[in-house]
Amino acid sequence: MTEPLLRLDGLSVSYRTRRGAVPAVVDVSLALKRGESLGLVGESGCGKSTIAFAIMRWLAGRGQIAGGRVLFEGRDMAEMSREELRRIRGKRIAMVFQEAMSALNPCLTVGAQLTEVLRFHEDIVGHEAERRSKDMLAEVRIPDPDRVFRAFPHEISGGQQQRVVIAMALLANPAVLLLDEPTTGLDVTVEASVVRLIAEISRRFGTALLYISHNLALISRVCERIAVMYAGEIVEEGPTRRILTAPIHPYTRGLISCLPESGADKIARPLSPIPGQIPAPWERASGCFFQPRCGFAVDGLCNTSHPPLVTDGKGSTVRCLRADEIGADRIVAAASEALAPGEGIAVTVDQLSKDYRLTPPGFRGLLPFAEPLRIRANDHLTFNADQGRTLAIVGESGCGKSTFARVLTGLERATGGRLEVAGQDIARLSVIDRSRDQLRALQMVFQNPDETLNPSYKVGRQIARVASRLLNLGRKERAQRVRDLFAEIRLPAGIADRKPRHLSGGQKQRIAIARAFVGRPDIVVADEPVSALDVSVRAAVTQLLMEIQRTNGTTLILISHDLALVRYVADTVVVMYLGQVMEAGTTSQVFSAPHHPYTEVLLAAQPKLEGDRGLDAPVEGETPSPLDPPKGCPFHTRCPRKFGAICETTRPPEQVTPAGHRMACHIPMDELARVQEKVTT
Repeated sequence: MTEPLLRLDGLSVSYRTRRGAVPAVVDVSLALKRGESLGLVGESGCGKSTIAFAIMRWLAGRGQIAGGRVLFEGRDMAEMSREELRRIRGKRIAMVFQEAMSALNPCLTVGAQLTEVLRFHEDIVGHEAERRSKDMLAEVRIPDPDRVFRAFPHEISGGQQQRVVIAMALLANPAVLLLDEPTTGLDVTVEASVVRLIAEISRRFGTALLYISHNLALISRVCERIAVMYAGEIVEEGPTRRILTAPIHPYTRGLISCLPESGADKIARPLSPIPGQIPAPWERASGCFFQPRCGFAVDGLCNTSHPPLVTDGKGSTVRCLRADEIGADRIVAAASEALAPGEGIAVTVDQLSKDYRLTPPGFRGLLPFAEPLRIRANDHLTFNADQGRTLAIVGESGCGKSTFARVLTGLERATGGRLEVAGQDIARLSVIDRSRDQLRALQMVFQNPDETLNPSYKVGRQIARVASRLLNLGRKERAQRVRDLFAEIRLPAGIADRKPRHLSGGQKQRIAIARAFVGRPDIVVADEPVSALDVSVRAAVTQLLMEIQRTNGTTLILISHDLALVRYVADTVVVMYLGQVMEAGTTSQVFSAPHHPYTEVLLAAQPKLEGDRGLDAPVEGETPSPLDPPKGCPFHTRCPRKFGAICETTRPPEQVTPAGHRMACHIPMDELARVQEKVTT
């Protein structure tokens, strides 16, 4: 069919506030045909999610469609009755929400919520509804669908909650699927499998897909066209390859320049964050909304006339008064100063193990008579972190990355091995037993600053308290240290008097970084420090971490599943699986053949901005349960290059090259290099 299945015709959405009607979306026109996929990208606050809610007619009480139309199958949805809308939502148009827990009912089991979709939309009940629901749970790669079907939402992980929401949206085979950050919190392997599943359903049933995301690499993998939004309006739209390789609008170019180039060097090609931040709807500039942040703006032109959306005659549109004058070259920041060579080893990890003991189900009141179940979260880890350098630890959820971070910071005690920092073994030294100097020397930046900042206190006070505890400074010295830190993280000093709820996500993460660096630590552990941030804020925070590291000579231990970020930032990399080290070496060693087969799978699943959709190396099944890990090589149950029966029975030996590249695999490194280089070619 050539007619659009879904069309937005001059859609404008506003919200009633004390300031009057505030425009959130301004004159947006888009079209989706059957089986087509469109990506909607831009920073937080640009109106992407508002468009999705307007399509579903789920605007909040103060929200209203101020102009234009939403046409579904040729009908204006504003003219549909409430009963018609109820029948369409979930059946003909479904939505995957970003916050999975807010989309799931905490009082109902997962199975009850899945079967409700089939009962309401397809009149399917009983065993058939249960069978279809469990089949869909298996399709979205949820291990043990029977258990998850019976579980409540709080009894499963965040990644599993997100997959349940995706399963609910796909159950009724909708004609249009709206996906608002659908893979947030998912590992790259799970993300790749879920994306393939959605693409397969789109091909099978002609489902139109509208992806909303700030992950440009993901959008490049799954979408045929991209629409770039800024301050409530479309600023550029066109084919994915054209938008990503030859962007016209300065904002699109800025977003792409916030991402590390494939194989780029963090010293020679630093990231280029977009200056400033997206304005509130009532603070938008006159003329072009983007001109206060634009390096190509011309006074007297860009700040006086609002640019129209112009078609270039090749299937693309752009909203810029200087589109014909601006080239498509990537914005390149000036090369930064290289780090001074590190001297010695900051952290020595030697045969470190961490076990958890659980009481078997049904024996909670009989602990003396029950044999505890043992989970080995870290299994004889051995590696080093060099002083003043960045060590990245990567792997899927449950591989033991965060457990190691908790042991290093004293939040957990190791059960075996050694962990040396500054010549002292701290493996079994709890945080409450560590000295002030030990606490000062080792700090942590957590993934979610909302969970680590006290909402009742001003952020300046929270930083000053750390300065008082770790540095024993007086009032004047504390105030000066806070001012110095705010200058270091490039935030106005006035923000110190604000509470966390008054700050943006990027500002809160900068505060969390400032708090970690108050005591000038020797080592900082950063656990997914930028995963929830927009690309521009992510670039700014990444550059900030590297600049502080360069200034203070800090050793940075980065925990992340973003391999593009790891390749750009890290000096050395450790790849973990089921609590064991699979591969370790310099970044160039780990990211170049030969890789461990598990590293190969992670790299193949990682979406790439350059239009390369990856090797899509097959990986079967889920990560095995740590309660019953496989014998032999822990990865043999999913390995696409399984060598033979020896992989099932014998733990692989560690191969070490003269350059220090380590790999635990039965396949010789030269054989892996030959096969993997051939596949890459």
